[in-house]
Amino acid sequence: MSASKLEHFQRQVSELLLRDRSLLDAMTKLSQSSASVNRAVAKAVTECGCIELNARQQPFSQAQRLDEIRHLSRSHMSGQLCEHCRDFVRSEMGKTLFYFAALCSLLDIGFEEIVDEEIKKCATLGLFNLT
Repeated sequence: MSASKLEHFQRQVSELLLRDRSLLDAMTKLSQSSASVNRAVAKAVTECGCIELNARQQPFSQAQRLDEIRHLSRSHMSGQLCEHCRDFVRSEMGKTLFYFAALCSLLDIGFEEIVDEEIKKCATLGLFNLT
């Protein structure tokens, strides 16, 4: 049986880990790369302007059903990432996935196991999986 893409990626990351074999190094690199994703998105708003944010209170009320609320909720974003910003955000997301896979390897937890469990939770809990 061939390995899935996630298993292959995790194995590849594990083989590439040299300096970040330390659990603490992997944890801090994961945190740093996650912050870089946030910064890349913020730059798309503040420097490039390809996307705009207009955040307001979500229009929810106690009387509404959960499926109605889903259709009323907004992302607060307008526009789309330009090619340059999309490439930059994707690159930063890739680094985050790299360090997440590294952390999984160091803790002997399968990346694919985590994804499979989250898929099951989403399917089972549906709208009640409000994370």
